[in-house]
Amino acid sequence: MNVGTQAAVKGGLDSADLAGIGCQIELSNTYHLHIRPGDGVIRGLGGLHKFMAWDAPVLTDSGGFQIFSLAGLRKITEEGVAFRSHVDGRRIFMSPEDSVRIQANLGSDVAMAFDECVEIPSPRGYIAKSAELTFRWLVRCRDEWLRQIQREDAVNPGQLLFGINQGAAELDIRREHMRRIAELDLPGYAIGGLAVGESHSEMYGVIEAVNELAPEDKPRYLMGVGTPANIVEAVARGVDMFDCVLPARNGRHGQLFTSRGVIHIKNARYETDGAPADESCGCPVCAKHSRAYLRHLFKCGEMLGLRLAVTHNLWFYNNLMSEIREAIERGAFESFKKNIAEIYGKDNQL
Repeated sequence: MNVGTQAAVKGGLDSADLAGIGCQIELSNTYHLHIRPGDGVIRGLGGLHKFMAWDAPVLTDSGGFQIFSLAGLRKITEEGVAFRSHVDGRRIFMSPEDSVRIQANLGSDVAMAFDECVEIPSPRGYIAKSAELTFRWLVRCRDEWLRQIQREDAVNPGQLLFGINQGAAELDIRREHMRRIAELDLPGYAIGGLAVGESHSEMYGVIEAVNELAPEDKPRYLMGVGTPANIVEAVARGVDMFDCVLPARNGRHGQLFTSRGVIHIKNARYETDGAPADESCGCPVCAKHSRAYLRHLFKCGEMLGLRLAVTHNLWFYNNLMSEIREAIERGAFESFKKNIAEIYGKDNQL
């Protein structure tokens, strides 16, 4: 899922650009859109799809991770989370019901349940209590979601709700939490609380443990991950959906993902290089522009450089997912995974 946190991809891409590079679903964030312009404003303008002129699926995160990242600016209770806006410092309270109502106002196609994301490592006792709290919040989210989609004035009566598995790196807590939330029979399930500092082996261990109990006929979403190598390894363990700011963020810093590894386009070696960033790439940037031109734009501080780099990287990621699907259909996924691991499982910087 291409990340447009505030109803826009950082780097200057609009909805037509996303469609042109194969984006199937866009992700926006509940917390940020609640802060500004306000979910009521977006509801009044017809919902998030109309607001950003995007007619394909949208998933909205619950805002839980963003509130988690506020650390000293928040207080968690049974009822919800009190925190201060990172924009103007005003005090805000968000309950599970509030998060679902905000997402109903946004009219996304997939709404995420409100959860607590805990640090890794954290005391086991706290992790266990947090997982219990996240489960109780999920039940409240489900009840509010059912109320919202049944409203006559619902922005999107077809909106789905995904539950989120938590439990840090404690495999028994993760498994028990997944077992309990699976009994709620929600439209989809996510694995949250990863890519926050744990090792890759810890992350893969959690995915394996959780997916043994996740419903096989429901989408499985690994939140906030990751590198091409992370993605193929997670797919091998049963994950279907991903989001990550990595391709857009790294693109804005001049790091381009290619079939041979990562290119640092600002390096002097590309000053007179007339080849495209990736000669085997099918993106609109590589069809028209050279490495030398991209380097020039970055060195001059031209915004076009950021836009072109982000466009290329998002095309690379969207195409990667397409190639994964095709490899699975051909029965060739293992060899495909091995190839990606050889390129991106090591420090392959060009």
